[in-house]
Formats: sequence, C-alpha cells, structure tokens
Amino acid sequence: MQLNSPNKVGFVSLGCPKALVDSERIITQLKAEGYELVPEYEHAHLVIVNTCGFIDSAVEESLDSIGEALDKNGKVIVTGCLGAKSDVITKRFPKVLKVTGPQAYEEVMESVHEHLPPQHDPFVSLIPPQGIKLTPKHYAYLKISEGCNHKCTFCIIPSMRGKLVSRPIGDIMEEAENLVKAGVKELLVISQDTSAYGVDLKYQTSFWHGRPLKSKFYDLAKTLGEFGIWVRLHYVYPYPHVDEIIPLMAEGKILPYLDIPFQHASPKVLKSMKRPASSENNLERIQAWRSICPDITIRSTFIVGFPGETEEDFQELLTFLQEAKLDRVGCFKYSPVEGAKANALANPIPEEIKQERYDRFMQVQAKISQEKLQQKVGKKIRVLVDSIDEDIIVARSTADAPEIDGLVYLPKTEGITVGSWVETTITEADEYDLFGEI
Repeated sequence: MQLNSPNKVGFVSLGCPKALVDSERIITQLKAEGYELVPEYEHAHLVIVNTCGFIDSAVEESLDSIGEALDKNGKVIVTGCLGAKSDVITKRFPKVLKVTGPQAYEEVMESVHEHLPPQHDPFVSLIPPQGIKLTPKHYAYLKISEGCNHKCTFCIIPSMRGKLVSRPIGDIMEEAENLVKAGVKELLVISQDTSAYGVDLKYQTSFWHGRPLKSKFYDLAKTLGEFGIWVRLHYVYPYPHVDEIIPLMAEGKILPYLDIPFQHASPKVLKSMKRPASSENNLERIQAWRSICPDITIRSTFIVGFPGETEEDFQELLTFLQEAKLDRVGCFKYSPVEGAKANALANPIPEEIKQERYDRFMQVQAKISQEKLQQKVGKKIRVLVDSIDEDIIVARSTADAPEIDGLVYLPKTEGITVGSWVETTITEADEYDLFGEI
C-alpha cells in the first residue's frame, strides 16, 4: 500500500523487563529522530524485533515473531538476547536486514539509518525527560546495571549480556527523578543481579544535584526511598549485605518486598547449579528479615528436574517451601539451553518426572499461598490501580509486582482512576488473588 508519510517503524518487544527497558531506550531514540511508531506491520517501512533467548520456549517465540514480521513486512532488524546467537537467526532467516545482540542501541540505530534514513524536521516535539515508556504511566522499570558476574550452569545470560556493568548512581537518580516528575507512582528496580550493584565501580561516588552518593546497593535503595513512592526491588541475590535494607522496609522507605531467585534448597543441587550464596542458611535469614519487618513479602523462583536431582533433593525443596512459607513463588521445569554448562551434567531427568515434580511443587505452594492470603481477609491495605474495566477495578498491593504476582479486585467506584492509590478492606481471598471493598 502507499504510505502517507515516511519513517514509520514497527516494534516487537519480547522477554523480561530488562529487555523492555532496552526497547524503551531504542524507541526513545527513534522518536527523538522523528520516526513514527506504528502497530501494524503493513503500515511500517521496517520492523525491529527485540528478542529473548533465555529458554527454548522463548527462542521459539522470538523466531516465530521474526518470521511473522518478515512475512507481513519483509524488512526486519533483529536485536536482543537471541541476537547474540546470530547464526541461529540468519540460518533460518537469511533475509533479515541486521542482527545485533542485547544493549546494541547504536548498532540498531545505524541499521535503521541505513535502511530508512531520518528526515530532518525542526518542528518535531522534544522527547520528554523520562523518555518513551512501554509501561503504563503510573509505574516504570528502572534498570541499574547490565550483565552478571556469576557462572550459574543453567544460565547463558553472562555470555549474552556480559559481566556486571553498573550505572553511576547519579545517572540512575536523575532518571528516577524524571520518572517521578512525569507521574510514576512505582519504580521497579531491575538488573541481572541487583544486590551486586556498584561492585564493579568499587562503590565510586557520583553526584546528584551536587549531593555525593556512593554507587552502592544500600545507598541507592535509601535514596530512591526519599521520593515517597513505591520502590520495589527485583532480582536480589541473598548476600549478607541485603540484611541492611530490611530496616528501610520496616520504616516504610521502600516496599517490604524482595524478589530473590533461590532456585532450589538442596545443597547438592545448588552446588551443581553453581548458585551464589548456596551455602547460606536461607531459612534463618528469612526468619530474621520477618522479625525486623513482619509485613515483608518474599517472592522467589525455583527449578525442578535439574540434572542429577534425586527424589531426596526434591523432597528437601518441598520441605523448604513448607518451612519458608514464601508469599509468591514461580516454578520452572529445567529446560536445556544451548550453550549452558548444565547440558553436560550427568543424569538428566525424564520429562514425565519433571512434570510430576512440577505438579507436586505447585500443589504445595498453592496451599501455602492461599493460607497466607486468607490471613489478609479483614485487613485494610493500600493498593495501586492498574486498570478499570466495565464493572471492576484491577489493582495491586505492596505484595504484588505487575504481571508476575497476584491482583486485588475491587468494585468499580466513581472518582477512582488508573494510577490512583486506594485504601481497601480485603473481604475474600483465593489461591493467588484478593478481593476487597472501598
């Protein structure tokens, strides 16, 4: 079809919140240069696909998206984690215009310029200070670093995104301030290893409004807490210094919420995974955190069916679940990822056993979750409104991160808008969600 105006770009963003932040940065630059983002392939001059390559299902989703974009548009630039394995993409789709890895903002823009040169327009509006966001206006992801120094045997992220590279704390605070000024009510702090923030910088001092700040995990959390909005910490490894931020949660400076990927509870399996802090007594740490901040929500993820996992190992994991009583839990069946060292480990687990263990795991956790949510019935809590349907308000509590945790459902009420904080009394709970009244 004949396009009415030039410089129209389609964009597909796949994968985790860290990839979403990469997409936001590319889109911000596109908009700054006068490109128009369009939702339909057939209305675009070219399409950018930001891929995920962490597990097999994500790889297939990325490849399917590339194929669809090529079929419907024909001009496709590929970036993101799967782009680090360019041969996988070019072998299947030799007609793609360009393949780059993650964080390759300049390469992506160079390719866009090559195939769709920017047009000078002195009347194009300036990009807002907070940039272009793909999340709703009331919350935003704040990426504090890239890469990871760990060598977990099931993971290939370090080979895709490199070693830890922390952003200076002054830069992070400037971005956070711009987001708050734009109306953001919740900042979700993300990275590959949030609690390692600043290690590579040797905790160097940076400046924000002339104020010296150390590029350090505690200092960042404390300073972000001064904005008076929700600050939620994700991807936190349980290093000893994490204990220092629990009082900030108890004081209401940051949300009483920790997203900690424990991954397993068997020392043997954790050693095989080469998990950091695998020797820590996590049950004692959790108990200590709750003694300081009783309202703390602990979210975690686990892998079942890891090579060499015995029934005894799995039972140890179930026992940990029952004793730890974590608030929010995700579970994955181990999936071999090309390039991961775990693929070479002995005694792979048959798929039927993985599925059986996954089902048992989820049954145990569903009961724990329901019991914990029932304890909230009758209590008054503060929620943040995410959306409003015809007759219902969909919100989240301090215990719920967007898209991965539960929701709080309220009856539709006049005067309440998306992005509002609302006080509600919880009247009912099921296995994962809460129901309340205003």
